[in-house]
Amino acid sequence: MKRLFVIILCAALALGLVGCKSDKIEDAGKVLVVYFSASGNTKTAAELIAAQTNGDLFEIVPKDPYTSEDLNWNDKDSRVCYEHDNPDAREIELESTSVTDWESYDTVFIGYPIWWQIAAWPVDGFVKANDFSGKTVVPFCTSSSSGLGSSGKLLADETGSGNWLDGHRFASRPSESDVSEWLKDLGF
Repeated sequence: MKRLFVIILCAALALGLVGCKSDKIEDAGKVLVVYFSASGNTKTAAELIAAQTNGDLFEIVPKDPYTSEDLNWNDKDSRVCYEHDNPDAREIELESTSVTDWESYDTVFIGYPIWWQIAAWPVDGFVKANDFSGKTVVPFCTSSSSGLGSSGKLLADETGSGNWLDGHRFASRPSESDVSEWLKDLGF
């Protein structure tokens, strides 16, 4: 009985390891940092990541930018509350989804604020418009309290392409040391 238990335990461990993916980037190649920032926090994180990885920046910009009143989630009549309650309204038209020389990038960081435990919806338009095949994609978010949750997985499901890593959540005001520590853990 004891031997059977050990065999089952070893088999379960082996199967568990097969499903694991490494969150280490072996060869980052050319890096792009894509971000949407509603209030500047995600922009700060994106700029720090780009500076520390020698990456290029691409900002996701809605054609109809969000105002501070639009972002007031405590106001049931605000734009974000309306969009939250009406998923069809989350199709946000963007200034551009085309990145110059997109094919040359090997690693793409995608940053966003967390809205109701998911990625801010302007990011959806960008990921749906691009093919991530052959790219390592690393989501990151900023939030005062919510975690990354399944936001990265949901974005990966929308694209259906790329090698998406688990990602990371930064506090509302990410510091250079927070970013450095995370990038070091990723293999930078």
